[in-house]
Amino acid sequence: MITEEDKERVRQATDIVNLVSETVVLRQRGGDFWGCCPFHHEKSPSFHVTPSTGLWHCFGCHSGGDVFDYVMKREGLDFLDAVRFLAERAHIDIEEGQGTARRGPKRTRVIDALEAAQASFSTRLMRGRGDGAAAARAYFASRGFNSDICSRWHLGYADPSVSVVRELQQVGFSRGELEAADLGVSRAGGLRDRFFDRVMFPIHDEQGRCIGFGGRVMGDAKPKYLNTRETSVFHKSKHMFAFDYAKESIAARGFAIVTEGYMDVISMHEAGFTNTVAALGTALSADHIRTLSRFAKTIVCMFDGDAAGQHAAEAAVRYVESTKASLTCVVLPDNQDPDEFLKAHGREAMEEQLRQARPLIEFVVDKKLETLDLSSPGLRIAALEEIAKVLAPLKSSYLLDGYAQQVAGRLGIDVEVTKEKIRSTPVEGEETGNAPADDYGYEYAPSGGYGEEHAPADDYGYDYVPEPEPMAQSQPSVSLGALSAEDRTQIRAERNLLAMMADNIDLFRGYADRIATFAWADSSHEAIAWSMLATPVGTTPADVVAAATRACPDAPKILSASSFSSTSAWDTQTNVEFVVNEAEIRSIDRRVSTLTASLAGGADPARSREALQELGQLRARRGELQASQPLE
Repeated sequence: MITEEDKERVRQATDIVNLVSETVVLRQRGGDFWGCCPFHHEKSPSFHVTPSTGLWHCFGCHSGGDVFDYVMKREGLDFLDAVRFLAERAHIDIEEGQGTARRGPKRTRVIDALEAAQASFSTRLMRGRGDGAAAARAYFASRGFNSDICSRWHLGYADPSVSVVRELQQVGFSRGELEAADLGVSRAGGLRDRFFDRVMFPIHDEQGRCIGFGGRVMGDAKPKYLNTRETSVFHKSKHMFAFDYAKESIAARGFAIVTEGYMDVISMHEAGFTNTVAALGTALSADHIRTLSRFAKTIVCMFDGDAAGQHAAEAAVRYVESTKASLTCVVLPDNQDPDEFLKAHGREAMEEQLRQARPLIEFVVDKKLETLDLSSPGLRIAALEEIAKVLAPLKSSYLLDGYAQQVAGRLGIDVEVTKEKIRSTPVEGEETGNAPADDYGYEYAPSGGYGEEHAPADDYGYDYVPEPEPMAQSQPSVSLGALSAEDRTQIRAERNLLAMMADNIDLFRGYADRIATFAWADSSHEAIAWSMLATPVGTTPADVVAAATRACPDAPKILSASSFSSTSAWDTQTNVEFVVNEAEIRSIDRRVSTLTASLAGGADPARSREALQELGQLRARRGELQASQPLE
């Protein structure tokens, strides 16, 4: 256990005003300080800090206490961890008694060794006379980092001709302390430097103390980066590069920018984006999000545009609900990183990119869908499998309804089915048991059964198997009955249209321009339509069907699935006008659903205005078509 003496030492070393001011703007009134409470939303300050007693209280939510209570509430810690947190902040080593005592050197000695190493590496870079030091200076200069920048960021060079561990041993650091700092590696006969012939980026804790390093080669050697391993003072899932430089700016601006590399962060700061940090060779963690959320209302993740960046974005989805901060993201064009983008386009262009930051969920879903084929109902069901894997960490979230609505709208799948699929999808390693599938991967249920609005299966049902080629790589494991009523209705309208085209193709040639505007529910339907319209005038129905079959082997099944023309009491021309109008109405409904889903995702204002304008036009057109349809 932590002794009462150590608790009191930590309490006395912690200035309550400085602690609270890290995340709250305080105004002095007499001897006390006031601000808006960080623990509930308020516009008028009711949060009161009394320096003389070291106490705080909110008259709005009635929370209060001492420095330990404040840290427990702000950081979500228990009492002992709150003491440890403040001890680290105050550079105090505490003894925790037998059974919980930390092994190895004191933390303050480990940090002192790292601080001394930082000074040594910096000296080698700035004053070194050898070829290696000259090459290191040239390397930083080639990236636009002059001596002032190198000095300001304590950048350095690990000169292989100078042993840092030997230097530090000569000034009193023990072998155990240097190993605990991961500055030295034991070898037969002694201790050798962990870092050599690399440019060095020091990593600091929140108080600005050096706790580790990232070392980068200047050539093509591997590994490209060598980072300090986990130590008693450094944890890559907790710490961030440049957080000590950025935290005041983050608090002042209200948002944090997270990039992936040391160079990116420094370039962003030097360009004026001083609220930028980087995760240390790992994806964003819960600790990173928790730390940033203390200072920021919005966290902007600047991901690379490659597969690794997409994976990082998907991994961050799990934190959307666990933080009060809004998670957004930016992907720079042409797969450029922030350093490259700033050099090519400048500060104003970067500001514009930040203004276009998108909600994380919207970005992840859109990027995932961009990689998937959505041209047929079966493929959209397969896409649901992939989207469900991304959203599975949020299966218990109160936000799931909103996410499911967006996804269902984009895919044309029943909302309840979408929610159930997300809830039943395992998260990273949970065991799964898929239902048996047919030869194409379908667990087929033609009748649907999702409400009385559905027509019988032989009318609404999607009762043929798509050709296997497009399904070869991604197989759905849910039934086609999972399609939304809207999608199933559109399929029926398309099939009615195609069946009449097969019998009377010449009557439809004048509608080709309208048909070209349709958003088809199934790409095979579109292929059949255009193969039939491409036949010469006067082609017999049998030859029209043959042309359709060459375009899609399943055409006979599709074209024979409608009995509309044989059961209609209208004349042929009225039937033609009706099926074209009906297909266009259902196509409009499809586009309306997609636009509505995009608006629900929190699109940026410009995109929202465009979507709303298009929605108005589509609804007006739908009204015209509906009014022109003959009454039954």
